[in-house]
Order: sequence, then structure tokens, then C-alpha cells
Amino acid sequence: MERESVKNKSILLPMARRGNGSKGKKIHLLTNHFRVNFSQPNNHDFFHYSVAITYEDGSPVEAKGIGRKILEKVQQTYQTDLGFKHFAYDGDKNLFTAGPLPGSNLEFSVVLEDMSSRRNAGKRLRLSHQSKKFNVAISFAAKIPMKAIANALQGKETNHFQDAIRVMDVILCQNAARKGCLLVRQSFFHNDAKYFTNIGEGVDCCKGFHSSFRTTQGGLSLNIDVSTTMIVKPGPVVGFLIGNQGVKDPFSINWKKAKSTLKNLRVKVIPSNQEYKITGLSGLHCKDQMFTWKKKNQNGEVEEVEITVFDYFTKIRDIKLHYSGGLPCINVGKPNRPTYFPIELCELVSLQRYTKALTSFQRSNLVKESRQNPHQRMEVLTRALKNSNYSDDPMLQECGVRIGSDFTQVEGRLLPTPKLKAGNEQDIYPKNGRWNFNNKIVFESATVTRWAVVNFSARCDPRKIVRDLIRCGNMKGINVDPPYKVVFEEDPQFKDAPGSVRVEKMFERLESTLGDVPPNFLLCILEKKNSDVYGPWKKKNLVQVGIVNQCIAPPQNVNDHYLTNVLLKINAKLGGLNSVLDMERSRAMPLVMKVPTIIIGMDVSHGSPGQSDVPSIAAVVSSREWPLISKYRACVRTQSRKVEMIDNLFKPVSDKDDEGIMRELLLDFYSSSAVKPNHIIIFRDGVSESQFNQVLNIELDQMKQKNHHTKFFQTRSPDNVPPGTIIDSNICHQHNNDFYLCAHAGMIGTTRPTHYHVLYDEIGFDTDQLQELVHSLSYVYQRSTTAISLVAPICYAHLAAAQMGTAMKFEDISETSSSHGGITIAGAVSVPPMPKLNTKVASSMFFC
Repeated sequence: MERESVKNKSILLPMARRGNGSKGKKIHLLTNHFRVNFSQPNNHDFFHYSVAITYEDGSPVEAKGIGRKILEKVQQTYQTDLGFKHFAYDGDKNLFTAGPLPGSNLEFSVVLEDMSSRRNAGKRLRLSHQSKKFNVAISFAAKIPMKAIANALQGKETNHFQDAIRVMDVILCQNAARKGCLLVRQSFFHNDAKYFTNIGEGVDCCKGFHSSFRTTQGGLSLNIDVSTTMIVKPGPVVGFLIGNQGVKDPFSINWKKAKSTLKNLRVKVIPSNQEYKITGLSGLHCKDQMFTWKKKNQNGEVEEVEITVFDYFTKIRDIKLHYSGGLPCINVGKPNRPTYFPIELCELVSLQRYTKALTSFQRSNLVKESRQNPHQRMEVLTRALKNSNYSDDPMLQECGVRIGSDFTQVEGRLLPTPKLKAGNEQDIYPKNGRWNFNNKIVFESATVTRWAVVNFSARCDPRKIVRDLIRCGNMKGINVDPPYKVVFEEDPQFKDAPGSVRVEKMFERLESTLGDVPPNFLLCILEKKNSDVYGPWKKKNLVQVGIVNQCIAPPQNVNDHYLTNVLLKINAKLGGLNSVLDMERSRAMPLVMKVPTIIIGMDVSHGSPGQSDVPSIAAVVSSREWPLISKYRACVRTQSRKVEMIDNLFKPVSDKDDEGIMRELLLDFYSSSAVKPNHIIIFRDGVSESQFNQVLNIELDQMKQKNHHTKFFQTRSPDNVPPGTIIDSNICHQHNNDFYLCAHAGMIGTTRPTHYHVLYDEIGFDTDQLQELVHSLSYVYQRSTTAISLVAPICYAHLAAAQMGTAMKFEDISETSSSHGGITIAGAVSVPPMPKLNTKVASSMFFC
């Protein structure tokens, strides 16, 4: 681990590689990295300029998306003043060139046609369209040596390396923007219907491509991968709303929901074909909504006439309207200056991102549409590279960059598959990352006793489920006693009540029958997976009363395979173990199993883009009952929205309400293991490479991995790479300690490897030991009988965050914040605290 002194304070830097691993059979692979070469000696510098765009009156231009059009016009109009330089513009305030512009401070004026302008006060209908003049100021900000990339690849220290790579990525974005693509970070989506696939309910899956430059041991490479984003289905607004809400006709649309869905989307209005942004809906129907029409009389004088929107379009504009009269109008004006159009004249324009949470139906269709086997993906990526035509990009040509057309060859290794133990010391030998419990029993059985069944579903036979659950449990060595009462059925009169009411009424029924002795376990049968009962049910059980519970939404045909999976979850939640690693029994990994070691998984989950007021949730899980590394417990906290660093790891002991996550987990390890940990191994998910230093110097001071786009393909087989494939050379980081692992079997589509970065190691693992531990931790996930793609502690942290998230009523946060101020120091919106887990379930694997 390197240390760097800044103002007398020693800060940690990510550790360097200690050498590559050697265990496992070698396997030759290809990866979606394409070699980047500089075709000429590269002594040029990138020049960074700040861009300020203002209207003619000097006010700043804040509208998103318009900057690229303005700068493109500048390039077309002022080639001589720009020294015939090409530039890469990030769409905001940054512009980059290869070599300097003629001056350090340049000012230009350009005119864009057909810009919407709103004139005159008061309520009105029409917008006047005219040319709009913009002033553009370009001023020198910094010089970025292009040589920084070459220096970094050679192992030389450089302060400008990340800046230079950023410039290269901006060049890719500029290339895509010129082609009219939708840009989502480094992913690009073409405005072409052949890339759109309907996934239902008014939403299309738009397929595009991710392109970014990566520095690796083999040099600079361009990483290209398939990418997807969700867009609203282009076309008539009414058609979109009917599909989105699943109704039969326009008159069945829920307009309150529609208003929220449509806000800020762009529409093209017929017959003018002008585009506007939706700001809301009219309060009255089109035939009743009045506005003041300013018309000229015979004398040429302007007079104000009150008229309905419907009459104006049908009588004055002579446009036939079929059904708009009984529907609200689209408002594209401001709240105090509305501008209305009949809804049937409005069409949603293409390539608008859909940021709401997807329904289970949409998610299911998305999975189907996103499937590409390795061979298909390679063909698609080859075409994508060819169509991008980077070889003709003027900026890349000025930089002397040439991109190869061949997938990079890499050498991987197949790690030995860990052996597992079931009950009665029976051996389990996973094959292709999978195993089963046929003719086997669980390693450590919990007893399902003093339990009850509650039924919120009318479409299944709960009594049969109970009988079969008991029978299957006995077969797998799980002791399942008969429940208190076969089933507690929901009172039909509450079927349509809010979820929280239904849960309270069910608990009243339970308490009236069971008295003051609560059950140890509750099986809850739901009518569907996304039932509105689920969140309130989890909050009631995990926070208020402290009862371990399992929710199921059984399929039509409940078979033994389904019931076995349910039993595995129940057994783990109640303290049992379904299987363990053989090395746990033999203590075959001395640094972990012969020295008291706690294993921790950390993650922060964020609300979807459309949920602006939802706080982020930090979840940390830790191993317990050492020397086991298969049992865990969780701590969950809320924190400010979109904050990735966990801010509750450590708090002074004087804080009686919350002494910090690490203290809570360390105390649990001591109480469950009777020893204090000598070693702490932390797996941290959800941070990018640029945040590694924060993890090391903020989170580590108090007590990896972000989505990537690297894929691997077999050279002589169309199948996915086998489970256990590890790569730690060639395309890995040129200095830092990282590796890619495909621990699981990719049954559908193309296997996504997990990218691990080793940031800090005081224990002293050699490379093979650490890689074996990571691989093994993909086999201790108690919910399934398959190896998983990511170590179990991280997956458990995901589950804990998701489950506790459902226990909070996030939908009321906006109203609460606005009505009670909701403001803390520095003007940040206050974050509602996470409800504390009841002590009766706090140490259980409730998330399993």
C-alpha cells in the first residue's frame, strides 16, 4: 500500500499488484477491448477551454441539450477564427482541442432558427416562433499533456492522466452527438426504430453501445459493449398513456398519474411540427378550458376574446378534433402563463428516457429482449465498431489515434470448484456452478415451530402448500411442525384497502387467536410479487413485532423444486445452514479460519432517477459464528440521496441512539463467536475507480466495484466461459491489484464477469489465496443452489437494503419535507431515519 503525504497528512493510495495467480487450468479467451495505437509521435497537448453561453440580454442559457446545437453552429460559422480546429464539447461548460485555439479568450454570436419565445403577459394559446441569438464565450482553462496517457502506461507518475482519458471519452461523445444519438454517460443510442423494442405499457427498450477508453497492462484499449436504456414510446400522447396505464380508451386514463408521467417530456405539435416541453395539464377539459385570444379586428386593432381551446382549434384553425373535447389539454407554458394544446395534436418525440421504475411485466420482457449469447454479442459489437467509423473522426485523427478491429486475446484460468458439505457430512460436488439437494439433507437444520400461515391471496390452496411444505421439509432434514392454525385468511372486506390497513387487520386477527404469545415464524402468501402488502408486512414484522417471516407469491403449479427453494430461505432465516464450504469444516484457509476473521460486505443503494426525494440506503453485512464464513447479519441506515460514501460506519460512543455500524457488527461477532476478530476482510460494492481514494481515506479511516462493460468469449466455442474463469493479466489495470472473475454459469445471454479491485491488504494474502477466497464466497449464498456472480456478503447487502427500503414509506417524503421544512444545516433536505430492526430479528438472516 502506497502512502502520499498531503499537507503533513498521510493518505492511502490503492495497492499495487503483488503478482498474478497461478492456480487453475489455462484457457484462451477473447475480450471486447480493441487495441488503441498512436500512429505518430504524440507530443501534442490537449487544451481545455471553459464555455459560457448567454442570451442576447446576457442572461445564462440553462436549458439542457441546446449547447451542442449552439457550439456546432459556432464551428460552422467561425472556422477561420477557430483556426480550422476541431473540438470536443461535453454539452455543458467544457471544450477540448488538440493544440491551442488562436486566442485564449474568444467571443462569438450565432443565431438558431425556430426557437420558441414567449411574449406578452397573461393567459394565451399560441407561441410565436423566431430566430434566437446567442453569445458564446470560450476562454482558456488548462493545458493537458497528451503524453500523460503514455507516461501512465509506462508506470510513470502523472497528475494529468485522468484528465487526458476524460478528453478521449468526450471525443467519443462528440462523435455520437453529431449523429443525433441520445447520450447517457458513455453510452450512445441511435434514433432508429430498428433499435427499439416494445417491452409493454408504453415503454420501449432502446439498444445502443457503450464506448470508453481503458488503460490496461496491454496498453490503451477501447472497450465497446452493448448498452440499453428505457425510452417512452414515441407517437401520440394518448396512445402512450393508454398503454402505460393499461386502459381501454382515453376516457379511462388516470389524469393525476398521467400528469406526473408526462411532466418534462417533449412533444411535437401537429400541424406546425414545433417541439415543446410538457409542463402540466389543464385543469378543465378542452371544451371547457378558456383562454384569452388576442385577435385583430377589421381596423387592425388588437382585441381580447375569451374562447375555449376546443373552439379555437376547430372553428378558428379549422382543425378537426375527434375526442379531445372531453380530455385535458397539454400545457407547455408556465404555471402562471399556460399555453394549451389539444392532446390529440401532441406526439411524443423519440429518444426520451423513461425514468420511472419498471413493472414486473416490463422487467420480464426486458430480460427476454436483452438476451444475447456470446456469439451474437460478438457480431453486434463488431458491427458497432465498424458503424462508429472512429477512423474518420477528425478529432481522433488530430490526436493520431488508430483503433484496431480485432477483439483482444487474453489468457484466463479455470479455478478448482470448491467442495461443499451437506448434512451428515455428505459431500456436494458442484457441476458447472450448480448443485442440488437430491437425496441430501441440509447441513444444519432449524426447527420451524410455533408458526402460522396468513393468506392474502384468493387464487391458491394454502392448505395444500402447508402439507407439501411439511413433507418437503422432512425430506430435506428441516423439522417443520404443523402450524398453530392451518391458515389465517384475510377478511374479504379489506381486499381493496391500502396495504398497511390490510396488514394491521391481519395482525388483529392473529392476536385475537394467538393471544400474547407471538409466533416464532410467519409464512405470508401474497397474490402477486409486487403486492402493496409486502412493504407494510415487512415493516410490521421486522421493525415493530420482531417475527421472522417468509413471503411467497406461489405459481399455479407448486412443485417440490419451488418448495425446496422456499425451505432453503426459511432455514437460513431461522438460523440454519443449508450447505457450507468443505474448507470451513477443515479450516483449510489459515488466514481466515485459523485466525479470528470477520468478513464484511458493504453497499449503498439509490432510488431510481425518477425518485428525486428518496434517500439512499447503506447496508453492511458481516459474518458471525466464526470460523464459519456462511452466516451473516446486517445493519442498514439511510443517508443523503445519491451519496455513495457510507457516513454511519463510526460514531462516538456518546451517541446513544447510534454508535455506528462497525461497532454494532464487531460486538455481534464477539457475542456470536466468543472471540474478537484479528482480521477484517471488507468487500465494497458500488464505487467507481475515481472514488477508490475516498473509500480508503474516508470509509477505511472510520472503521470494489462499479458496473463495467468488459465481457469474455471462448475462442473455440460459442458457449459462455465456464464457471470459475479468472483473468488477472493483459486487460487488467496497468498497476493496481485487480482481476475479473466469472464464478457463475451464464445460463442466459452473455456472462457478466465481476471486476474486483484489491485496495488495501495488511493481512498479507498471496494472489492465489485471495482469489480462492473470493471464488469460494460465491458458493456460500444460502438462497440458492448455484454459484453466484458476486461474493455472498455483497449480495446479502443488496438484499438487506432492498428489503428495509420497502419498510419505509418513501412516497410520503416529499410532502413531509415541504410541509415541515425538511431542511438541515447547509440547506440539505433532511433524511428520515431508517426504522431500527427489532432485537428479536436483528441478528437473523432476515434478508435471505
